[in-house]
Amino acid sequence: MDPDIALFVDVVREGSLAAAARVWRLSPAMVSKRIARLEARFGVRLLHRTTRRLALTQSGAAFHAEVAPLIAGLRAAQDRMAQAASEPAGPLHVTAPTSFGRLWIAPYLPAFLERHPAVRLRIDLTDDFVDVIGGGIDIAFRITATPPTGVATHRLTVNRRILCASPTYLDRAGAPETIEDLAAHRLLAASGQLPWRLAGVTVTGESWIETNSSEVVRELALAGAGIALRSLWDVSDALADGRLVRVLPRHEGAASVALWALHANAGTPAAVPALIAHLTECWRDTAWMT
Repeated sequence: MDPDIALFVDVVREGSLAAAARVWRLSPAMVSKRIARLEARFGVRLLHRTTRRLALTQSGAAFHAEVAPLIAGLRAAQDRMAQAASEPAGPLHVTAPTSFGRLWIAPYLPAFLERHPAVRLRIDLTDDFVDVIGGGIDIAFRITATPPTGVATHRLTVNRRILCASPTYLDRAGAPETIEDLAAHRLLAASGQLPWRLAGVTVTGESWIETNSSEVVRELALAGAGIALRSLWDVSDALADGRLVRVLPRHEGAASVALWALHANAGTPAAVPALIAHLTECWRDTAWMT
């Protein structure tokens, strides 16, 4: 689209240089200069303009009759393209931690796809930290205190972690009254999750049962095997129905650990913010979302 021709069309539509200047956010002098430049290019006068009136010349009227529909068509096409670019569509590759993705992402994906049927979704669940850029990931949900650099990061909520155990275990082993009492209890943790870094204190020890699975730790705690440090999103249902109870409730995991959404800094498809907004709205009233 030739900007001077588009400006000429708008001058005619608005009826004055000053009105067109306001639309284009230019000074009237600049509008006059650009119309003069267009006339010089074609070698004809397009407008009769005085301080009081503006009128098309015969050549200007003929030119306007030809170009005005073209400018309108180009603008309509641009608007359609802008709208298409803003609509979520195309492939969307998502990764998330295994347990979190199963519990808090997968159940809400059908509603997202019903709303945006042009999106082609792929979701991979892994507890490994996949390279967002190198792995061709559109969105990575991660639970960490230190999100990576070089990508856009959105802190969605603190990942609250609490000490918990089943009533069966506590009836048998007794409830600890201090952090130091944990040394006499069975601790449950997946590989690499001990020591526990709580707010202001660190708990050392070894897991009573070795496992590489955080989900196994949850099941062991439910089965009465010991005390675990679990994310609130993972055990809020078991706390609500009494299968687990909090231990040492004044102590929680460090608040620096959070749930993050990560994506590339540039070229982000419209489906990325749409999915983040959809999920955060779905989570808004949950017990773990703060």
